[in-house]
Amino acid sequence: MHCLEQDDWPTRFKGAQDALSEFKEKRIIRAHGCSCHKLGALRAAAANPWVEVDLARINPIGSHMDAQPDTVLSVLREMKSKGKAVIGMKILGQGDMRARQDEALHYALSLGILDAFTIGAESIAEQSDLMRRISAVSV
Repeated sequence: MHCLEQDDWPTRFKGAQDALSEFKEKRIIRAHGCSCHKLGALRAAAANPWVEVDLARINPIGSHMDAQPDTVLSVLREMKSKGKAVIGMKILGQGDMRARQDEALHYALSLGILDAFTIGAESIAEQSDLMRRISAVSV
């Protein structure tokens, strides 16, 4: 489920959860979860046993995030303690950390919370540079 902002999304979108659960039972999908775009929605995802994987915005400067990094990290740690997978988004703060990519990548990779992360690239060259930078990060 994409771009959840409401604190009450687990009850509001129960029908969607039921449909995705059915798809998982039929092996059409392997896991179900959500991307959250407000702190209340993120906290609801952490508390909801239905969520198996969550996409969450995280970077060291709090750019385009649901709250300050420490606040978001506490919720992500709760998710991990419950066995949920966490995929990071906005690792470069929607471009705000373009000049500080190595710092942002080191931060994401050193958290010990993220199972994966997404970063948008505007060209193949930019994507190749990101992959090189990721490989060079030492944590």
